[in-house]
Amino acid sequence: MKKFLTISLSLVMVASMLAACGSSKDANTIYVMGPTPDHGWTAQAGSYAEAKVAEIKAAGEYNAVYLPASSGEEQVDQVQTILANGDAVGVVFFALEDSAKAGQEALIEKDVPFISFDRIIEGPDKSAILNASGDNWQSGAGIAYWLQQKGMVPGDVLVTLFGDNGTVCSRRQEGFEQFLMGEITYYDDDSKETYSTDKVWTRGEIDELIATYKNVCNWSADGAYGYLEQKLGDIVADASETGSLYVFSMEDEMTFGFLNLLEANAVDEATKTALADLDVYISAIGGMAELYAVIDGSSSQAPTADIYFDDLMSVYFSPKMMTNVIDYMLDYLSDDWSYEIGDGKYETVWIVDKSNVADYEGFSGHKAE
Repeated sequence: MKKFLTISLSLVMVASMLAACGSSKDANTIYVMGPTPDHGWTAQAGSYAEAKVAEIKAAGEYNAVYLPASSGEEQVDQVQTILANGDAVGVVFFALEDSAKAGQEALIEKDVPFISFDRIIEGPDKSAILNASGDNWQSGAGIAYWLQQKGMVPGDVLVTLFGDNGTVCSRRQEGFEQFLMGEITYYDDDSKETYSTDKVWTRGEIDELIATYKNVCNWSADGAYGYLEQKLGDIVADASETGSLYVFSMEDEMTFGFLNLLEANAVDEATKTALADLDVYISAIGGMAELYAVIDGSSSQAPTADIYFDDLMSVYFSPKMMTNVIDYMLDYLSDDWSYEIGDGKYETVWIVDKSNVADYEGFSGHKAE
């Protein structure tokens, strides 16, 4: 009986090993990890990813799976599922938070090739087959250029609305500062022109500019709304000394937070009157159709913008890039590949304002909050 059990267990072990080997040989699945579509930029990125995954499956050469998540921790769990499945030929990894780092490290340990998209996590980025995103440094440089063209000089009041503390915003901030210090230029892919600062700022002047009014808004209109509700009186009072106010908003949603606040009767009339008297220039990054409608005057919120903002722009940073990044994985799997491990691929950006908004179709995603 013991001999029979030993033989049986051995057969089970052999069968398991063969199954594992077979699974490795049959690996044919592209996993795409990204956001649970809810609203805004991430919603559209997720929608584009789902559509591309369906297209790949229909083509039949590869299986493809989209794994939506709401947190970095959930993405770490998803990686464990991918590894347990044993069928991954590649992973496109849109990390939602830096806490997803452990998931990327697990892929590295098991030699599963992955492309890091949008949020580039330092450390694992050196082992990614590619780090792909829009050009965040140029996004920041474009806003610095635009605000400077609108009159921003040392001593002015700037409000900076961050999405979070990850590489997306840190690179946008770096590009903003580097442009003003004359360290980089801004190339606009709409005008096909390259621009440089018309005044080189000192480190001290930039530090003073960004020191007082800044907040991490978690990429949401609500986050910007709450911060500005508390601070707008002080901001307007300070800006009244120079007559101008500049806003470096790192995402369309947060620009909507400012508009929503002004329409919610949450600001006292004296502050609103003083704000209307200022020269106010507000930026954004993304390309929501709803914000384009504010810019071109067709939105119900456009009259509010006309009263309180002297001009408004958004750097074009399309979530459709997620489709392109999945195509990069297909290129890699077909050996159509010229990148080295750890390389970066950054798509060009450009300013959309009243002068060219009619030329571009925005993505839908904003929900009034």
